[in-house]
Amino acid sequence: MIKKIFFTFLLLLVLSVNSYSAGESSGGSSGSSGGSSSDSGSSSGSGYSKQTSYAKAVYHIKWAKKYEKKDKIKKANKRYEKALKLLTISNKKKPNNPDTLNYLGFTTRKLGDYENGEKFYLEGLAIEPNHIGINEYLGELYVVTNRISLAKERLKILENCNCKEYDQLREVLQGIRKSKY
Repeated sequence: MIKKIFFTFLLLLVLSVNSYSAGESSGGSSGSSGGSSSDSGSSSGSGYSKQTSYAKAVYHIKWAKKYEKKDKIKKANKRYEKALKLLTISNKKKPNNPDTLNYLGFTTRKLGDYENGEKFYLEGLAIEPNHIGINEYLGELYVVTNRISLAKERLKILENCNCKEYDQLREVLQGIRKSKY
């Protein structure tokens, strides 16, 4: 009788652990797996609701970039719009965070609002002048808006960072890489 109870308990334990881990991989915060709930735009992965607005926004931005690579622009823009709303909330709760301002600039720029994108980038640079992401993205915005001398200023700031952002902006300026922004 004790063996049956122990076996039943063990079986239930194994099944519950497997179902829990399966739920985790279907779309949680990492955005690394492609479960069906993530692909459909649902955010029902375990732990998603417990994330900060900033973390949720980053999740949506990652998916938006994936959709862009597949030329699914409408889906990408929906993700950018969700991210923008979440970043706005995050910025109200914790203002003056350069990373949040960077992504606010990025999402507004991706949605075609270059003017406000630039404002967010400049706010972020006022707090952290050497922010690698902001300098690269702002440089790309300057290239797209045909302000090449300003883009070169951003490149100069990134010159000694030994980072991929320097190479990416340099390639955009040289015409080797096309900026999608």
